[in-house]
Parts: sequence; C-alpha cells; structure tokens
Amino acid sequence: MFEKLEDVEKRYEELNAKISDPEVIARQNEWKQLMKEHSDISEVVAKYREYKKVLKDLEEAKQMLNDKELKELAEAEMLEAKEKLPVLEEELKMLLIPKDPNDDKNIICEIRAGAGGEEAALFAGTLFRMYSMYAERKHWKVEILNENETGLGGYKEITFMITGKGAYSRLKFESGVHRVQRVPDTESSGRIHTSTATVAVLPEVEDVEVEINPADIKMEVYRASGAGGQHVNKTSSAVRLIHEPTGIVAECQTERSQVQNREYAMRMLRTKLYEIKQREQDEKLAKERKSQVGTGDRSEKIRTYNYPQGRITDHRIGLSIYQVEDFLNGNLDEMIDSLIATDRAEKLKGNEE
Repeated sequence: MFEKLEDVEKRYEELNAKISDPEVIARQNEWKQLMKEHSDISEVVAKYREYKKVLKDLEEAKQMLNDKELKELAEAEMLEAKEKLPVLEEELKMLLIPKDPNDDKNIICEIRAGAGGEEAALFAGTLFRMYSMYAERKHWKVEILNENETGLGGYKEITFMITGKGAYSRLKFESGVHRVQRVPDTESSGRIHTSTATVAVLPEVEDVEVEINPADIKMEVYRASGAGGQHVNKTSSAVRLIHEPTGIVAECQTERSQVQNREYAMRMLRTKLYEIKQREQDEKLAKERKSQVGTGDRSEKIRTYNYPQGRITDHRIGLSIYQVEDFLNGNLDEMIDSLIATDRAEKLKGNEE
C-alpha cells in the first residue's frame, strides 16, 4: 500500500508543476484533464502526509522517553499517535479504492414496463415518481426526454435526465429488474399480482468521450404524442436518431423545438454508445475483480417491493426495509448507502488479494 502512496504523492508533485506551466495551460483540454487528475488524488495525498506526520511524531516521542522531565509528555504523545495510525491506515485503504470516473456525472435513466401488462406500466410510473422525489431531496434537476404513457397514467417506457453532482454515484446500482407484489387498482377481486419494470441508469457523457460520425446517423422527425396540448399534434418536432452501425435508437419528443429535441436525442445516443464501449472495456479486463453488487445487468432481478408486508428487499445485499410508502416517496438513502458500502468492501477485498 505504501509503495502505491509514494507513487501517488510523486505524481501529485508532477501535476503541480504541469498545471502551472503556461504551455500546458494554453492546451485547455489537456490542462482540464490534468486538473481533474490533480483534484482526484489531492485527498489521498493530504491523508498520506497526515499519516507520515503522525509517524514522525511517534518517532520523536520515542526519543523523548529517556528525558525524565519529558517522559510523561512523550508517553501521552505516543498514545495519541498509536490511536491515530490505525484509523488513518483504514482511511487510506478506502481512498486507494479506484474511483469510478463516472461518479460525478449526470444520468440518463430509462424505465420500461416489464411483465404484468397495465399494472407493470403503473409500477414504472411509481418508480419514476420515486426517483423524481429522491432527486428533489438532493436538489437535482429532472427533465423528461421521452415518454410513452398508458391510459391509466402509467408508462410503457419513460426516459429522463437527472442533473446534479454525484447523481451517478448515488443511483448507478438501480439498474436491473424491479419487482412489485401488490393488489392493483385494476384488480376487483383483491388478488395480489406480481409485475416487473426494468431500470437502466447510464452516465451522461461528453462529446470528447465518444466519437460519432455524422454520416452514421439517420434522423427521422415525427409529430409528438401524449400530453402537451394542441401544439404536439401540429408540428413535426419530435426527433428519432438511428445509429446505423449499431442499430441504436434515441428519441426525444418533450421539447417544443425540433432543434432542442435533436440535441437531447444526441446526448442520449452518445450515452448509449458509451455504455457499449464501457461494456467492451470491462470484458477485456478479465483479471479485474467485479463487484458483487453490479451496475449494468438489466436482466438481473435486484429488488422486490412487497406491499402486503410493507417490505422492500434488495436481493444483492439481502437488506430489507419495512417502510414501503416512505421508500417510494424518495427516502432511498439507507438502501443506497448500504449498496455503496458493500461495493466498497468488495473492491477493498479485491485490492488486498
């Protein structure tokens, strides 16, 4: 661990010199990347320097033990240093866990109704409301990009963006199949139904992270449908982009302007292509230990919402919370904190092996 820390500190000093170099500053893209790297490792370096200072204090205190007048003070300082060192070591271990480069990004989230017909569509709407209320608690912004509503107020599918620092770090473990067990409003006999919805949480990416050849994109325009008054039926403002090499489709119909809808659709397309790129990179890194929590498999059943028992269970970590209404009103932090803690523990275990 300490060899790694020495290397990190050395790199930090190199970055200090580079980000102050006028020639590097003139190359803005390079300078921004170096500044980000500098920021990412600054906390590790500060903690390591604190650790080294405590070690130095301990050695100095040991040397003072032979002085009768300073012995009592030396013993007190030694005790304090010995208490601090293991705490600092644990903090350093946590800081050395590789940080997900996407953690600070905004997200694009897709929720699709799965098995269960109209009840699955209503559950998709429930999940959208839950994430919207969580975003409100975090003071994040929610923008609907595309929606396909059903007659009873549910969604066959809905795509939306959440803008806010750390959105991906908090919501990345939500990807997968969510299952609900409840008596639907559409059920007259009171029988409990089981329905599902799939959630995909993707980090929004910048232009420089994914190169797209404009010639590979086919654009279609059409009249928007759904809520929005008379305007949506009068103009062809909705945009559908098809990336022909991959067949990936991104569409947006919620803005009044075709230009705005195309901009949002491009952001969605970049994000989907980035997801493919990331998946390919992960497959190549076969030696890398993967977290048991997982962030990408949309076919994995991750959570059950059991209304009769008032229980939400996350199957990946075996955690149950008995406050369904509170949870669905956006109080997700207990679950999210547990998922993050499990992921960190797995990564830490991987680092030590």
